[in-house]
Amino acid sequence: MATSMPTAAKAVGAITFAIVGWLLANAFIPGMPDAASAGHLREGGVVVGLFVGWLVMGNSVGHKYIDAIGYGWKTVIVLAFFCLLFLGLYEMLKQSTRMVYDGPIDAILDIFARMFDRAKEAITFNVVLTMFVGGGISGFVTEGASRRWR
Repeated sequence: MATSMPTAAKAVGAITFAIVGWLLANAFIPGMPDAASAGHLREGGVVVGLFVGWLVMGNSVGHKYIDAIGYGWKTVIVLAFFCLLFLGLYEMLKQSTRMVYDGPIDAILDIFARMFDRAKEAITFNVVLTMFVGGGISGFVTEGASRRWR
């Protein structure tokens, strides 16, 4: 049941998915062709994990534990999507300061092209394992917090 009030499950979801976001960024960086220019990818993963854990996983509690693991996997997929979106946006903004684009539509389309390119790079064993294990454990822990602290 979704509520706008802060709950322990939302707080635990935010914290656990912030950790998963940091781990996911660490697993993704070695696979990047320009790993030296990772910048603030880890910090971005933490911030996105906080919001996604609070908004998506925090509102998905109150079911069986096996369902919570599935909701954790759903949440980590949302986390990966938004991390890729913000990474594509960041890279587009860096390119736009160099006056690379002919117009705003080219810049917007390049965000999604960069997302797709980074997603192809991200499909490695370490990233998928981090998503699978981290999402499942975080969903399980968030459901446990929901049952413990109502």
